[in-house]
Amino acid sequence: MPLIASTAVTPAFKNVPPEGVTVGSTPTITESEPETPAQHDARMNWWRKAKFGMFIHWGIYSVPAGKYGNETNYAEWIMNQAKISVAEYRGFAKQFNPVKYNPIAWSQIAKDAGMRYIIITAKHHDGFALYPSAASVWNVAEATPYKKDLLGPLVNAAKADDLKIGFYYSQSQDWNNPGGAKSGFNEGEGWDAAQKGDYDDYLKNIAAPQIRELLTRYSIDILWWDTPMFMDEKRAAPLAALIRLRPGLITNNRLGGGFNGDTSTPEQFVPISGYKGDWETCMTMNDCWGYNAYDQNWKSSADLIRKLAAVCSKGGNFLLNVGPTAEGEFPPASIERLRDIGRWMRANGDSIYGTSAGPFTYLSWGVATRKGNIIYLHVFDWPKGGQLHVPLQNKVKSVNLLCTPHAKLSLTYEPNRLVIHVPSLAPDAVDTVVALEIEGEPVVLSLPTVDATATASASMSGNEPANVLDGTVEKVWRAPAEFKSAWLEVRLAKPTTIGAFGFDEPDVWPRMTQQFTLEISDGNGWHKIAEGNTIGHGFRQIITPVTTQTFRLTIKYGQGSPGIAEFQLYRPE
Repeated sequence: MPLIASTAVTPAFKNVPPEGVTVGSTPTITESEPETPAQHDARMNWWRKAKFGMFIHWGIYSVPAGKYGNETNYAEWIMNQAKISVAEYRGFAKQFNPVKYNPIAWSQIAKDAGMRYIIITAKHHDGFALYPSAASVWNVAEATPYKKDLLGPLVNAAKADDLKIGFYYSQSQDWNNPGGAKSGFNEGEGWDAAQKGDYDDYLKNIAAPQIRELLTRYSIDILWWDTPMFMDEKRAAPLAALIRLRPGLITNNRLGGGFNGDTSTPEQFVPISGYKGDWETCMTMNDCWGYNAYDQNWKSSADLIRKLAAVCSKGGNFLLNVGPTAEGEFPPASIERLRDIGRWMRANGDSIYGTSAGPFTYLSWGVATRKGNIIYLHVFDWPKGGQLHVPLQNKVKSVNLLCTPHAKLSLTYEPNRLVIHVPSLAPDAVDTVVALEIEGEPVVLSLPTVDATATASASMSGNEPANVLDGTVEKVWRAPAEFKSAWLEVRLAKPTTIGAFGFDEPDVWPRMTQQFTLEISDGNGWHKIAEGNTIGHGFRQIITPVTTQTFRLTIKYGQGSPGIAEFQLYRPE
């Protein structure tokens, strides 16, 4: 039987908070004065200091656990990718009985890992609500044998552990409730007749009421939108207005309709250049967001620790995902990595919490974060000669290993850099942190590309080559649509010695998987110095140092017009 969303409020749930949820008076939407910059900074203050959070993708998709038919590469998108009917997918709910769910343990795992906030999927694209909803019977209380709210207990557990908590809500895509958007299909359509319906009716009768429920029943700190298909300003405005139900709420940039929210959300990558404003990289530990029993492509603990440091070095937050099982347990591999990160954070948390972006655009041996006059050097590749080169020109008050703060290190001053004398062996093979207290604001050489000029073999209107040198990833260079290959030429103000390069790619879906070749001109033609392939997340590489003035990056993209967002060249330290 096709699942039909109820259009009337179910009396049993009307204005009744789920069991175990602590709520105050129900807020109402009121008009408010525009937020001042000072008020915005105050609202964002805890988030900017937190730096590290847990993402949880949990739902009915954890029942098939990645497998459908003979394929085992599915996860939270299984219903869409395998084109499972509403009736068949609804049947999985009968096996969703998370009797091992322990929200207190989940919160403790997050806290022990050094995380300061949690975001869980209240409703993902399959439309299943993890709480009792009056707007649709497709919820945990009415569609599963568990029959209890899953969100309220986690909210309470997080608050008890002094963690902030938020909900992910798929406002546009909904593959079960009629009228919800379905990726790959026109508005109102789907692969099953039971999915067809009016999109605006879906927004009015399902999305808006459920958002109101979430914001009035639960004391949350973040609302995380996703995939704004078919959203324009008129459709998004009523949803955006609901945010006022929860004063102090932080939202991301995925509502659509021109509502940019508070945070940008690069997904599954660490930007080469970073983003302006507040941003947060969300990332999986393996390949999937939801639980997939067959996905064993786990990132190492070392890789995740370094990614955390790298994100913070660019001024962002890191939101690391866990996909629980249908019984309510975190996969052992996830727990193992979170424990490893927690051990590192207990020794090095000062170099993460409350930090801002470091003063360096690039370091060959690691990254750096900053807190006032203290610069934290995260050394991934320990120098073999006992000398750590830091391209900084300030006087130094003190320098020590963060893990042994009373053991002071020595240093010498050289033109345009410091040389810190370090032990022959790294105290931490993953990420040893050196705390450097300096006088005044950091003084570093500017990027060689700051005063450079850019030209291209072809450019799409509004996507000029100069965009790759503007210091942001918001503006990009793209070749016209008919081009599958194009080159970008960057000429420096003067010949400069370069030891590495990097470029960001446009943050678009699907990802731009491109081929590139980097060449230099020495007056006798072009000579290749690097080549490779990207996966849409940008690219960075150390090269044999070269002294020259002109570089040419040739990009090939078989699925569309090639392009990049930002191009950088780096001096050796």
